[in-house]
Amino acid sequence: MQSWLNQPLTWGNVLVLFLWAVVFLFIVLGFVTYAIYFERKVIGWMQLRIGPNRVGPFGLLQTVADIFKLLIKEDTIPRKADRVLFILAPALAYIPAFSVLAVLPYTQNLYFADLNVGLLYYVALSGISTLAIVLGGWASNNKYALLGGMRSAAQMISYEVPLVISVVGVILLSGSLNLRDIVAAQDGGWFWNWNFLPQIIGFVIFIIAAVSELNRTPFDLPEAESELVAGYHVEYSGFRFAFFMLSEYVYVYAIAALTTVLFLGGWHAPAPFLDFVPGIIWFLLKFAFVVFFLFWIRATMPRIRVDQLMGLGWKVLLPVSLLNVFLTAVYLELFIKN
Repeated sequence: MQSWLNQPLTWGNVLVLFLWAVVFLFIVLGFVTYAIYFERKVIGWMQLRIGPNRVGPFGLLQTVADIFKLLIKEDTIPRKADRVLFILAPALAYIPAFSVLAVLPYTQNLYFADLNVGLLYYVALSGISTLAIVLGGWASNNKYALLGGMRSAAQMISYEVPLVISVVGVILLSGSLNLRDIVAAQDGGWFWNWNFLPQIIGFVIFIIAAVSELNRTPFDLPEAESELVAGYHVEYSGFRFAFFMLSEYVYVYAIAALTTVLFLGGWHAPAPFLDFVPGIIWFLLKFAFVVFFLFWIRATMPRIRVDQLMGLGWKVLLPVSLLNVFLTAVYLELFIKN
């Protein structure tokens, strides 16, 4: 893939890149479809239920049927809603979610865009989805949707700060914002050279803040069905509602891949004698483990109160993430530079 990125910008190359983007879009849509199925199965097994098992063999077509149902449902727009913003919000939620995937490297030679500031690009673009949620809540002209949008803005701003600061230690250790360089810096042969051990504090903060950024249990306060009747997307139906759900699971894909790149060694094997296994296999195994962990959290933890959510972000994660940056800088000054 990267060979096409180094070619002159001609119509032929633009067409090839466009086709690659379309292929990748279908891969991501396939992931979303069966990630939803897998999540429902995992939660069912953990709660001693069967999960989907009717549509298709072993229920494999259940999510396909659900998506088809959403696509053919009537698209309703409330009479007093801001029509333009109401229509724009779902697209604004999905476009950044798909765009951030462009900078994620899967192996040394398999990637789409090799940006020197790839991590900065990811963080900057992913924050736009917060605007989409606020817009959707406000444009609906519904008090519950507006409350959900306001909660989402407060939550995402609160947790975006420790999320970004938690990866500063990784940047200091690798000396780069380029995601391929960050993976290369973890190539020490054994798994204890991966960043999740030397940056264990930053790793824990990153995982907690990432779950909050995804609006997933136990931090799904913007949706809170029990008190906000689904929150910011309560007035959405049909394919517009599907766009909001699609963006959530695309971000699951993105966060799992980013966690693999930043903390789990990317495509590197956990031991030198396992180097014969292709790097893409190691990447996919680590990626699948992170996705499973996100589903596991949802199956086991209850939703926390909103005051506990905000207190955790500002009183615990922010100061601890700043402490992690300080400790990393001291370590580099005392043990690496000298």
